[in-house]
Amino acid sequence: MRIIHPCLARAVGTHLRVFTLLALCGALSVQSARAVPLAVYGGLPSVEEVALSPDGTRIAYIRTEGDTRIVFVATVADRKVIRWVKIGEEKLRSLDWADDDNVMVTSSVTDSMEGFREEWAMLRVYSISQNAVRSLPGEVLEMGMQGSHVMNTVVGDVMVRHIEGHTVLFVPGIYLDQGLALYRCDLMTGRTTVFRVGDSYTSWLIDSQGQLAAERDYDRETQRWSIKIFHGSSSREAVSGHAALDLPHMLGFGPTADTLLIESIDHGDRSWKLLSINDGKFAAPMAENAVFNYAMQDRLTYRLIGGVNLVDLPEYVFLDPALEEHWKSVVKAFDGDNVRYVSSSSGQSKILVLVEGPKHGYRYELIDLEKSAAAPIGKVYAGIDNVQEVRRITYAAADGLQIPAYLTLPRGREPKNLPLIVLPHGGPAARDTAEFDWWSQALADQGYAVLRPNYRGSTLSVRFLEAGYGEWGRKMQTDLSDGVRYLVKEGIADAAKVCIVGGSYGGYAALAGVTLDPKVYRCAISVAGVSDLARMLRWETSGGVDGRAVSRYWDRFWGVSGASDPALDTISPIKHIDAVNVPVLLIHGRDDTVVPFEQSQLMFDALRAGKKDVELVTLKKEDHWLSRSETRLQMLEATVAFLRAHNPPD
Repeated sequence: MRIIHPCLARAVGTHLRVFTLLALCGALSVQSARAVPLAVYGGLPSVEEVALSPDGTRIAYIRTEGDTRIVFVATVADRKVIRWVKIGEEKLRSLDWADDDNVMVTSSVTDSMEGFREEWAMLRVYSISQNAVRSLPGEVLEMGMQGSHVMNTVVGDVMVRHIEGHTVLFVPGIYLDQGLALYRCDLMTGRTTVFRVGDSYTSWLIDSQGQLAAERDYDRETQRWSIKIFHGSSSREAVSGHAALDLPHMLGFGPTADTLLIESIDHGDRSWKLLSINDGKFAAPMAENAVFNYAMQDRLTYRLIGGVNLVDLPEYVFLDPALEEHWKSVVKAFDGDNVRYVSSSSGQSKILVLVEGPKHGYRYELIDLEKSAAAPIGKVYAGIDNVQEVRRITYAAADGLQIPAYLTLPRGREPKNLPLIVLPHGGPAARDTAEFDWWSQALADQGYAVLRPNYRGSTLSVRFLEAGYGEWGRKMQTDLSDGVRYLVKEGIADAAKVCIVGGSYGGYAALAGVTLDPKVYRCAISVAGVSDLARMLRWETSGGVDGRAVSRYWDRFWGVSGASDPALDTISPIKHIDAVNVPVLLIHGRDDTVVPFEQSQLMFDALRAGKKDVELVTLKKEDHWLSRSETRLQMLEATVAFLRAHNPPD
């Protein structure tokens, strides 16, 4: 089973450490009253990206030595490592099996292409039988002639298909000066060809026979999208429409092979519809309980078998009653601890899960449904046996909007008059959940209560997301301070001991908290935060991207009309330096390609010129997602030292 996200998004990549065999977990040790060392939280997970082979006989996983990623393959029966290979110092993004012999590893590097610095994803396939690693797409045979070379970059989901005994990968990647291409990579023959050429808005769906089933295109000039359906060499346009930004997504095949699953926005809500391949017509929208956050796809048939609802925790729903009962039995076996699906064998006889809670700690478990048995695989973090309590709370914003949030509480302290850290998530089109979060757990372990609000603009629903349009630095900001006031009123937080910390949009919110909404926080820490919105928009629309689409996207959140709109100054922290009267810490990675380093450097220079209390920590060779062990720990240590100096927890 695979979980298919409805759209591509940049996300934090986490990695591993320690060069050794997966260890079986014994009895959980009693949690010490002392805090877990910051090196454990900042050192990245001990076991990462665990995946079960289709036949259920092998497990692949990643560990690291320093910043070197190592793929291990072990047998399920006796946990013996049968192969390992060093991938390199690229930052890990994902690992999965293509078949029982080949493991796919996606990583990324920060590099320049034609003068534009970006994070580029790369795909490597490790053959266990040959003990060899191959980069894809690699050299391409085009129209029977060798010599056409493409850059080994991946820009979308890889489709794995099994065709006449061959495992074939269909890889979307950059195609010289022509934009985007879909490459056909046969793992048995080693042959790679250009299967289809498109542009940055094109997406494809391949059927079980390796033929093109559907293609979505978009004309940025007319803002018209269309979905074509293919029958052999012929095609016809099935559906079309107009959209400035929110295009429909082809999530995959429906429950049957003759339908496509399409996600779109209809009347302010997400809608899943089945598009018939035979006649090109839409069926009625799927029932409300069948519109999930993510789709689950069978790894053999590539059809929809269920979905994931993301509320406080992921909730898995299977369309097949037998599979649904199997999953419920798995969840029940862990006695109330949180259970997250990770991977499974073909046919679902073995399921790999990630368990989190007071009874089982935070670790991977392998479930054998045929034997009704569970076997521990390994702890996610070798030094963490348990986690701090996470409570879901809801409070009212000033205008009455209900804001759901998560409050992480320090172990061993009564939740009364605690020092508080407000930790808004990035995005802003993202959301927090009750799942394990290393940053809030690390801060709570230092003695702080940590508030993670899903402010308006978070992706709880389309309508909640839209409530944030035009509210940067406005209601999105006061949603955070309204949470502080709620916790103070409840007696949980001390109003005199509140700081704000965040990364990306959260970093902007930290700066806005002490410039646009002052007198709430006694210090602020911004990690890779935006300080000058007009300058940021001009940077975003450079480098060959579709500037009009980027501008439209940010205009809807900022409530402005382009980089020259004077309203941007009203919500740019750098324009309100005089309001700052508390210490500020700026932390930024030099290799950040999402928010440029200059955003923190310019803010630092402006605050220092204004004789404000400010520090700047530079993370060398670090990207936007804190992907490296050394610099992630550097960020965490600098954050805790700053908080202890300006908002001591004791």
